[in-house]
Amino acid sequence: MKAKELGQFLRHARERIRVDSRTRQARRTPGLRREEVAAAADISVTWYTWIEQGRAEAVSAAVLARLADVLILSDPERQYLADLAGGVSRASTPLDAPAVLPAMMKEILAPAYCLDRHWTAVAWNAQAASLFPAWLGPNARERNLLAYMFLTEEARLRIVDWEERALRLVAEFATDAHDLEGDALYVALRDRLSAASTEFCACWGMREVTFREPRTKLFRTQGGLCAYEQTTLQLMGQRDIKVVILTPAGH
Repeated sequence: MKAKELGQFLRHARERIRVDSRTRQARRTPGLRREEVAAAADISVTWYTWIEQGRAEAVSAAVLARLADVLILSDPERQYLADLAGGVSRASTPLDAPAVLPAMMKEILAPAYCLDRHWTAVAWNAQAASLFPAWLGPNARERNLLAYMFLTEEARLRIVDWEERALRLVAEFATDAHDLEGDALYVALRDRLSAASTEFCACWGMREVTFREPRTKLFRTQGGLCAYEQTTLQLMGQRDIKVVILTPAGH
């Protein structure tokens, strides 16, 4: 079980709960108190405190389910909570990207790219390079999607509703990378972004998690606003590789 991460996630979820103004008198901290969560989940305050402090070696599925109900967790957050409690880490050595990926990308007419476990692009087509020149173009120096989002001016200019999209991207990455805590490249990426971007720090500190779901995305291009439907696929037996396809909306 990833006790420390589990405790941090529960504390954040507890503190974000909106408390009725009639019961908020003299509160020094936001959200619910530990005693309130413990009582609602039918566990002792001491046990809940230990869980939040990362001192619990195991937490039962029944307790996790009650805590999820009390903290009003979404489906992605419930899955994330279960994954943290399970504590299974991904293999320390990433799988190599299949050699067929570049050829496969060329066969896709819409912008398409492949991400590895750290969300660094490992293959893409010309359409994607044209849409994201500072990320996938021939002269790009940064291939990591998160670094592109937070460290390049192009991303802020090209991506409509950048603030909302940036927060969601971090939440999606947090969900996907919950089992990479011991991965040196993951830690280095997180630390690099934290040092270089206060906005990344703020998004990461919110401890939001969500699934990477199909959705419409808007981009500013030389030809005006372009809308794409994003679809993310996973290769069979290759959890470390994601294929992202941006189909023009309405096609």
